Amino acid sequence: MDYMFETGFLGTRAPYFMDFVFIIVALLPFLVLAAIVMARVKSYKLHALSQSVIFVISVIVVSYFEYGVRVGGGFEKFMEGSNTSHNYALYVLIFHIIIAIFTIIIWAKTIWSARKAEKKGTLPGSSSLAHKRAGQLTFFAIFMTSFTGIWVYVLLFIY
Repeated sequence: MDYMFETGFLGTRAPYFMDFVFIIVALLPFLVLAAIVMARVKSYKLHALSQSVIFVISVIVVSYFEYGVRVGGGFEKFMEGSNTSHNYALYVLIFHIIIAIFTIIIWAKTIWSARKAEKKGTLPGSSSLAHKRAGQLTFFAIFMTSFTGIWVYVLLFIY
């Protein structure tokens, strides 16, 4: 897996795996938005399937990312070459991690609750409003995770 640490393809100081994860993170809100549109046009099965697939792929990408960070030397190693203040970058990273953890929990809960409601026959139906609200919160959290992830990338590898 040495390829992970070769120079990335986006022309920054980031290694390959960071560029790959950056692209996925940047696309994530758009992929989730496409899945939401499926629900709006009443393609509920496709909506559920796409949300589940996007969630699973996201967990795999996060695992790949975590492996790369640990093996690649961690935050301190990736800070090398950055003109950003160490403390500022660390605070932004901590903020990102808090949002990302919240996001994965709320996203998993939203999917789990939806499957449970679907089995009970209340989704679509009486559980729809609660699911819509949970979905809106989840989408906002995914957007914020993406935004803060891009912010961290810029601080570490561009600025």
